[in-house]
Amino acid sequence: MENFTFYTPTRVHFGKGTIEQLHKETVAVGKKVLLVYGGNSIKRSGLYDTVKQKLSDCQIFDLPGVEPNPRVTSVREGARLCKEHNIDLVLAVGGGSVLDCAKAICAAACYDGDAWEQVLDWSKVTKALPLGTVLTLSATGSEFDAGAVISNLETNEKLAIISDLLNPRFSILDPQYTFTVPANQTAAGAADIMSHIYEQYFCAVTNPVSDGLCETILKTIIECAPLLIKEPENYDARANMMWASSLACNGICSLGNGIRPWPCHAMEHELSAIYDITHGVGLAILTPHLLRYALNETTVERYCHYGKAVFGMAEQDDRMAMANEAINRTEQFFTSLGIPNNLTALGIDDSRIDEMAEHCVKFNPGLDKFIRPLLLEDVKQIYRNAL
Repeated sequence: MENFTFYTPTRVHFGKGTIEQLHKETVAVGKKVLLVYGGNSIKRSGLYDTVKQKLSDCQIFDLPGVEPNPRVTSVREGARLCKEHNIDLVLAVGGGSVLDCAKAICAAACYDGDAWEQVLDWSKVTKALPLGTVLTLSATGSEFDAGAVISNLETNEKLAIISDLLNPRFSILDPQYTFTVPANQTAAGAADIMSHIYEQYFCAVTNPVSDGLCETILKTIIECAPLLIKEPENYDARANMMWASSLACNGICSLGNGIRPWPCHAMEHELSAIYDITHGVGLAILTPHLLRYALNETTVERYCHYGKAVFGMAEQDDRMAMANEAINRTEQFFTSLGIPNNLTALGIDDSRIDEMAEHCVKFNPGLDKFIRPLLLEDVKQIYRNAL
């Protein structure tokens, strides 16, 4: 097991009725609040009115309309509002895109330059406003980690920004707020959660504690996601999926493991930067092709272990056959949720593969540390295989 340091300052309030903690958490910071959210779903569900009522003695400024792949233009507007109104707390109410946007706003509000400069250079994040979150979608894990992903349409870039200063101060996780999530978003969220685990699980150095956490989360999603397609208001399934999502991306599942370059996310960010596709869908399509490409005599036993631990597969003498079956079962699970298994179904062709691959390798120099080292031509081939 490798050495590690782990720290999270986020106070998590999990379960039914935890919105009651919102006022206490908010006024402990201040009474000027920037409320960040996406479309009208939180208004239709009544959550918007609930938040306003709970914070009736606070001065609230709205930033609506955050995009599914949050854009730096929204970050800039949020930072402007924070500076103009001397905001005490940024409150994100929504899914991962809203939370990611809010994190970048927290940093940009304390920075004199342009928000995109901080995305390109994380060292420019030296101070950030406090952040609170009320989660409405289980997917990204942004409610319990220090990272965000922001898109810039001017440059066709989608890049991460990570800093310990961006950990939420508090997160309210009531599974009931995910009851209205439609089936396609539930499916995409499940794929996102599982991809976070795969990025940490398929690495050269692992340990049984981390393996157990990863495998349990994968099995939980495999059990809960299909159930939620049929029973969207199944509280226990929503609760298990929400907590699995939060644990899958805050680093705890890979403590003690070796290098984790996150190649699938690196490649998908290029797709959604250019084609604006749903992040989880892109991950689900790329994952089997990435795993097949990385399968060789060195990695085969890892795949066999995965197939046995997660899918309950019986041992096979033909290790390559067993490994390929594990990959096939992964792909079949995603398609069973209604997610296509190729990029062509999303209207993507090979016209920009070279551009995407070059940018992917440029901004993710650790790809050569994956279980099968990935260089430029490897990335291009995986994109082609996924068409």
